[in-house]
Amino acid sequence: MLKCSVIIPTYNRRHLLRRTLDSLTRQDLPRTEYEVLVCDDGSDDGTAELVAGYTDRIDVRHLYQQDLGSRAAAARNMGIAAARAELCVFLDDGVVAGSGFLRAHVATHEAADGPLALIGYVWAYTPHHDVSAEDSAHMQQILDDADDDALIGWLRAEGRMPDLREEYYAKYGDDFGDEPAPWSIFWTCNVSAPTTLIRAVGGFDESFRNWGGEDCDLGYRLHRAGAYFALCRDAAAVHLPHPAASKSGEGDNYDYMADKYRTPIMELLRRFTSMEVHPFNINDVIKAENLPSCAEYERQVTAR
Repeated sequence: MLKCSVIIPTYNRRHLLRRTLDSLTRQDLPRTEYEVLVCDDGSDDGTAELVAGYTDRIDVRHLYQQDLGSRAAAARNMGIAAARAELCVFLDDGVVAGSGFLRAHVATHEAADGPLALIGYVWAYTPHHDVSAEDSAHMQQILDDADDDALIGWLRAEGRMPDLREEYYAKYGDDFGDEPAPWSIFWTCNVSAPTTLIRAVGGFDESFRNWGGEDCDLGYRLHRAGAYFALCRDAAAVHLPHPAASKSGEGDNYDYMADKYRTPIMELLRRFTSMEVHPFNINDVIKAENLPSCAEYERQVTAR
């Protein structure tokens, strides 16, 4: 029985996708319990042929859409529509998963009292992907020996390159679902949520273009629909060094979200680009400014 559908958007990053797919062949969850959906945003670098080479090792499908510009939201929606399991796990190409990665996602959801929006831990997910050449070479060497767990073990033992959200977790703990804006760090390089709930809230908003915001937007709607947010450190993965995506449209995307929802909390997103407000302090700003929850604000508007 399928327990989770792994959704991986990709575009012309065959060399990174290979590392991700390799890690998924080494999961300790039985092969019959997960599927992998590679959601191709119009690649022309042989991605389809690469994926076909894995069909004898994992249940994997290649889904393709025409290259009409950056459409990561639409690519992920292809995967959501095609998913056959009760749980969607979102993973980026260039992120390699530890052997217990999928088992941890599945087990945490199965043990929960209600719907979760679960965030996995991402080693070497650093500001601006700033990894030294020496560390990058060592990481690649460990992976060449086909040992994803050894790579995670080295990073943990050496205290190297923790998830950049460690600042957030140190402040709010790993169980932060009661914070007013837990969706601010729902970044889809390693997260999971129930398939039915994702579909019920409409999946990813395909109006987003370029980099940033579409994953937080989905997280916000999952939050409003009753999902509880938490971190699962056992759902561990490693972000491989590669050039960061351009953030040229990030401000426009946050303005779009503010216009879309029009609540005092969502208006804070307009201050993200100045870094006066950012994902790691938005909960503090909401409390300091005594802002009503979005649901409370909407009730007040309706009453008026």
